[in-house]
Order: sequence, then structure tokens, then C-alpha cells
Amino acid sequence: MTIEICTLADRPELLADIWELNPTWPEFMYHGPIADAHYGQFVDTFHDYTLVAIDQGRVVARGHSVPFAFDLPGRRALPPDGWDRILIWAFDDHRKRRRPDTVSAVEVVIDPAHRGRGLSTQMLQAMTDNARKKGYRRLVVPVRPTAKHDEPDTPMEAYVLKCGLEGLPSDPWLRTHVRLGGRIVGVAPTSMVIPGSLEQWRAWTGLPFDEDGPVHVPGALSPVLCSASAGHAVYIEPNVWIEHPLG
Repeated sequence: MTIEICTLADRPELLADIWELNPTWPEFMYHGPIADAHYGQFVDTFHDYTLVAIDQGRVVARGHSVPFAFDLPGRRALPPDGWDRILIWAFDDHRKRRRPDTVSAVEVVIDPAHRGRGLSTQMLQAMTDNARKKGYRRLVVPVRPTAKHDEPDTPMEAYVLKCGLEGLPSDPWLRTHVRLGGRIVGVAPTSMVIPGSLEQWRAWTGLPFDEDGPVHVPGALSPVLCSASAGHAVYIEPNVWIEHPLG
């Protein structure tokens, strides 16, 4: 498999093709208010931070990253509301023409037929190389561990301590980051927040959502908190902050 990886700025004609890739997220993951406000703007605003992988002329992976200003009053620490907050910062900085000093990776999507071949590692490496080439000294990632949904009741703080062979994280995606030189530097306990009415959650999941308390939803990293008496439910997803030094 010979893979070419470039930025969307280099190959703008691939714009339509990158959206053909199916990330296979659970349905509820498409309904976060922060994602709804910003997701489609990645390629328009930060096309030179969007990486595209091509195999024999076909797009087989995409990776989005965003630049933001970290060294500002009120910031200077990776936020607990990781994925959501990074998007708010990045787009606010862009509008206000602030000079960015850090890059965050926010998504890697691999074509299902190309999964399990090391392409996610190549995409992550390409994002770090792209940030380094632009003069940045570090790349951070609010990582969504790929196997955490199998343990929704395990606190993320405990999950990240689970190790496998060679003392590396047992989670495959965390392990990939660490093997590439990334350091686990903390947990983002409220990285993505998805609220909805009971009717919305029933439509998204096919579950009844008819009792107060936690609801285990397939694909969720933690239980969805249901308040049937109040008529709503909210998913609060924890992620893991990983830092990749580039200097």
C-alpha cells in the first residue's frame, strides 16, 4: 500500500471526497452543539491543517487539526472541556486574528477498508510533521480512547492507568500516541457535552429513556445522564489530553 498524504490546501479538488469518508460514530455523536457550530468549517478556515491520505487516487483518510493561542490570560492550561473548548478557542482566535502558538488534532477518520493497516499512525505522524513544518513547538490532542466504550463505568482517570505489554497503555489509540512520543498529561472530564430532549435521545439510540439515572448507550464512553422527570438527558464525554512535543 503506497499512501500519499498531503494537506487539503495542496489538493483542494479533494474537498468533496474527504466528506465521503464515514467516521462510523454513534448517531448521538453528530448532535453536539459545539460540533454543530464548527465542524463543517474546518476545511474552509483551516484547510492547510487538514490532512488527506490518498491511495491510488482515492481518498482513504482525513485528519483535522486546528491552531490556537495557548499563551493567553485565562488559558495556559489544557482545558477540562477539551474538544469543545479547543474549537471555541481556535475559531475565536481566527476571527480576532490572534497569533496561534499551539496546534490541536481534533479528528482522524480512516476508510473502513483501510483500518488495521497502520494508517492512523501515519496520519497522526503527518499532523505532527505539518505542525512542526509550520514552526509550532507542540501538538496537543483531546484523545477519545477507542476501547473505552467497552468500560463505560470505569473512570477515565483509572482507565488511562491500564497498561499492557511493554508498559504501554492498553487502549489501542492511546498506545499509538505514546509510541509516537506523545505524553499523557491529564484528563478532560467534560470534553464533549451533548444535551437533548428525551425524544431526541430515543431517536438517536432507540432506547426508552424513561427513568431517572444513568443510561448505558452503545458507543458512549460514559453513561448518559437521564432526567426523565425533567424531560432531558445529557452525555458528558471524558477524553485524555496527550501532548506531542515538536521541538
